[in-house]
Amino acid sequence: MAKNVQSSSPDFSDALLTWYDQQARHLPWRTFWPVLSDPYDVFLSELMLQQTVVATVIPYFQKFKEIWPTINDLAAAEEADILREWAGLGYYARARNMRKAAQAVVNDHGGVFPEEEAALLSLPGIGPYTAAAIMSFAFDKPAIVLDGNIERVLSRYFADDTPLPALKAHLRNRYPAIQPKERFSDFPQAMMDLGARICISGVPRCEQCPLSAHCASAFDAAAETRPVKAPKKAKPKREGSVFVARYEGKVAMTQRPDKGLLGGMMVFPTYGWWHKEDQSNGLTDAPFAASWVKEDVTLTHVFTHFELRLTLYQARLTKEEAALAAKHFEFKAVEDVGLASIMAKVWRASDKQH
Repeated sequence: MAKNVQSSSPDFSDALLTWYDQQARHLPWRTFWPVLSDPYDVFLSELMLQQTVVATVIPYFQKFKEIWPTINDLAAAEEADILREWAGLGYYARARNMRKAAQAVVNDHGGVFPEEEAALLSLPGIGPYTAAAIMSFAFDKPAIVLDGNIERVLSRYFADDTPLPALKAHLRNRYPAIQPKERFSDFPQAMMDLGARICISGVPRCEQCPLSAHCASAFDAAAETRPVKAPKKAKPKREGSVFVARYEGKVAMTQRPDKGLLGGMMVFPTYGWWHKEDQSNGLTDAPFAASWVKEDVTLTHVFTHFELRLTLYQARLTKEEAALAAKHFEFKAVEDVGLASIMAKVWRASDKQH
């Protein structure tokens, strides 16, 4: 039987916040109302949490706060240093935008985060969700915060089968009716925790949910299908080669352009996959002459827009070969370089074969 979901704000928010008072996750960037989070902490954590789970983000957040404890420190940091510490989180444009946004806060706002949506949206890398999160968590404003967990909770609560992304507009319209009259900072974080721990993807734990009495999807098999997602398009596949060349304890590497895939990161020489058109010329063109050995290993990595398969080649260079390589590549100690996830995979595979 469908539940009555036309409940007033107290039916939803009181039950949710009562549960949150007992069950909230304690995270290094989180405080509890009436104490508000430092906007810098919200900014750092939310940029890191894009496409990344909480458990992965925690040590990165703590390391960033240790190295760059304030927005001014981050604004003054070198991009290469930020990218090195970011390595492993992926989506490296986030790290570059983080630095640019920090510089904008320092240069345009006197080092103080703005509280209004328009000003926050003007910062590089800050979209509607992150702006709303900063407004809510750091300034206790009644912003409409919609992340994946909240979308799942609300799509089930209202039994809304509108496919994403159109669902977001429906939820934005309904959001004000369920907001409390205070604790605007706690309210969305409580929904996030409920989605992460109770109203989970797949089969929700309705028997543990504080909202089940009024939830239209409670104990209903249809809940597993919500939120409804638009069909995914198959990702195109690209293939290429990667070359690990060692000389005197270092490895030949090159820096990617600032813009584009793995922007600004140090990478091993590769061929045939940065752009679709590269593949028309073959897959194994070596970057320079050397005694290359093709390893019996293929590396697979999934990017946002395509799936990559790389064939690994290795060489231990002579002095003459290293001199040739040095015309176009730098020799780096890998431990001094922040490797992107795909390059870390290459290095681990290389070490096993070496």
